[in-house]
Amino acid sequence: MCVVWRGSLYTACATEYHTMDISLCDTFHRSFLSCRRLGSLPWVELEKKIPSDSSLVLDILHKTILHPLCQKYPPSLQYRRLFLSEVIKRHERTGAEPLDELYNALAEVLNAEETNRCYKSYLLPSGDAVTLSENPAIISGGTTGLVTWEAALYLAEWATENASIFKDRTVLELGSGTGLAGLAICKSCFPKKYIFSDCHQQVLQQLKENLLLNGYLLDKPPGHLVTEDGSSSETNTTEISVLELDWESITDRQLGDLQAGVVIASDVVYDPEIIIPFIRVLINLFKGRNDGRKMEMLIASTIRNVETYGLFQKALDEAGLRWQVLPEHKKTLFPYDTTSKVEMLKLNLKSESS
Repeated sequence: MCVVWRGSLYTACATEYHTMDISLCDTFHRSFLSCRRLGSLPWVELEKKIPSDSSLVLDILHKTILHPLCQKYPPSLQYRRLFLSEVIKRHERTGAEPLDELYNALAEVLNAEETNRCYKSYLLPSGDAVTLSENPAIISGGTTGLVTWEAALYLAEWATENASIFKDRTVLELGSGTGLAGLAICKSCFPKKYIFSDCHQQVLQQLKENLLLNGYLLDKPPGHLVTEDGSSSETNTTEISVLELDWESITDRQLGDLQAGVVIASDVVYDPEIIIPFIRVLINLFKGRNDGRKMEMLIASTIRNVETYGLFQKALDEAGLRWQVLPEHKKTLFPYDTTSKVEMLKLNLKSESS
């Protein structure tokens, strides 16, 4: 897929279907493409506005079911069916004139065949998008890395507001999962090199597929994105690599060879058993730096279990790592459960801290 093509197409579509209530349309637009839980969408507000804005439902239809990203990389069939059924129910309840486009869209979805692939797309401030192929099951194949968690979205949002930290640096992501955070950083912050890493083979395979889905070719020189017609174009200067990295077995020398200037991770501190090997990796990454520049290390965590998170912070202290909680970023770009508490830690070796 051509990233530039997709970005320009999104911009054109956004201006073609103008609506009086841009914020409401935008909420449906972003929420639908990222497969946000349907119950969280502003249905009551939509129903109230339909009588005074007859074009609103059509605008939403063109920014969801009929949007080019949905046409090319659709959410699950069940999600689309339920979404359209709810839109039609709300529209009919207002007594508004029936809309053929709504029923035609529903008929097309009802007649479509189920596939084993579904997609989520997250829109960036530039108008570009990160599209991911995800497993509908929360835990599948013995790993939690096949879906995008809240802290990855939080980290991606934080990064877009702090792009200078990543620009022209070598970034190592530990536990990349589906690749959301890394893809957002590559498209918005322009690092020199980005190293995605994970240890589960199924996760690594899906991660590589998501990189290709977003135009990044691992077997091509830096700067190449695949275009819609299959050719490549030099529109990005980030060198991309995918690394199988097992925290239990990777050696200090291997970590030092990476020479990462920025290290990030999100939603990796959920099991007490992985805390110690994870912290060992963090310390050795700090100690392996030899270019004289200060390393940036950022860990985003959704605090689901206070005790486990407390164990992580205590283990950081005992290992000689100083941590500080960073202020929340200003803007929410992606639809996700913001009631879950996500915290971003910045780490330093105590010997390097002021």
